[in-house]
Amino acid sequence: VYSRDELKQYEMAAAEPFRSHAERLRFFIGDVRDLPRLQMAMEGVEVVIHAAALKQVPAAEYNPFEAIKTNVIGGQNVIDAARSTNVKRVVALSTDKAAAPINLYGATKLCSDKLFVAANNYSGSHGVRYSVVRYGNVMGSRGSVIPFFLGQRAAGLPLSITDERMTRFNITLQEGVDFVLESLQRMWGGELFVPRIPSYRITDIAEAIVPGGETKM
Repeated sequence: VYSRDELKQYEMAAAEPFRSHAERLRFFIGDVRDLPRLQMAMEGVEVVIHAAALKQVPAAEYNPFEAIKTNVIGGQNVIDAARSTNVKRVVALSTDKAAAPINLYGATKLCSDKLFVAANNYSGSHGVRYSVVRYGNVMGSRGSVIPFFLGQRAAGLPLSITDERMTRFNITLQEGVDFVLESLQRMWGGELFVPRIPSYRITDIAEAIVPGGETKM
């Protein structure tokens, strides 16, 4: 497990089933921007699932080069570290916002997707294969619209909707995990896997959370 978040690593190590398999797990504090640290973490690893990214659209717009350093340069670091340490398979997690992107976050993920697909062209004798999984919004994940709406409801505030025409593709956390594992089994290298998942209107989710409630644009 390689991440910048020491608290989440501590909580994961203390929780089951991770605690019962402590001898099989390694936890590294590090950043995808740090290539030497990535190479150290990947020693002896056969499969890498790359999920690190700056994902908040407004934050990426306000801090554009920080998003580029993590999402693009960090992605290339993952590619290079996997190649130099003889990793066998790498799956990079993308987003539906990378399809015809209109914001910087989507643009950085589109660039990252292309880097991972193209990396198969020069894996050479190392034999590492790279593929991409691109799915939608994970229901209830940190920073997503459902906990945001629930927080506004708890505070007695009207729900904030940017555009009533907005629709979102939706996937549960477990469905996302299962799809990544399935893609790992199926991959040959160079694929961009996209699941068939439902979409909903933003106004429908607002109505489900606060039936007949007030919204603001």
